[in-house]
This record gives sequence, C-alpha cells and structure tokens, in this order.
Amino acid sequence: MTTIMDPTDERVPVARQITPRVGALTGAVALLDISKPRGSILLDRLEILIKDRAPGITVNRYAKPTFAKPAPEELRQQIFRSNDFIVEGLAD
Repeated sequence: MTTIMDPTDERVPVARQITPRVGALTGAVALLDISKPRGSILLDRLEILIKDRAPGITVNRYAKPTFAKPAPEELRQQIFRSNDFIVEGLAD
C-alpha cells in the first residue's frame, strides 16, 4: 500500500494501491507537453531515459497549444491511434 499526499488537503493522507506494472515496455509511448514552463525539460530527460533503457520503444512527442484548456480532440485521437502509453509532463 502506498500513501499519496494530496496537495489540496494533506491532513488526511489517502492510501491507494499502485497499479500493477506491465512488465517490459514495448510499442510506442507518447510524451505530452501540456505547455507549462519547463515541462519540456522533464520530457527531454524522460525521453533519454526511455531510449537508453528500452531501445525498442518508439517515443512520440506532442504538445498542447495551452495548459489552460484540454487537448484538442484531434490531438487526443492522434495520440490514441499512434501510442500504447502516454506520459504528461507537468512543470513550473
């Protein structure tokens, strides 16, 4: 069991079960930059780590036009059609 601290109210930690891992990472992974400052720095580093540790993985990069709104439907569909996993990069 893992304790996840909720930044909105840390007085009562929430206990959640970690989702089982899939094993070996294969296929394609989407790295989605939500367009917050420095998010691309996190995703740049993550892309390097993925390519170093899972050479068979295809990494596809995407960016939202703005962090203030949900990703456009066309972008979401493109990510869905072309990838097996997605990671969103949040930063400030």
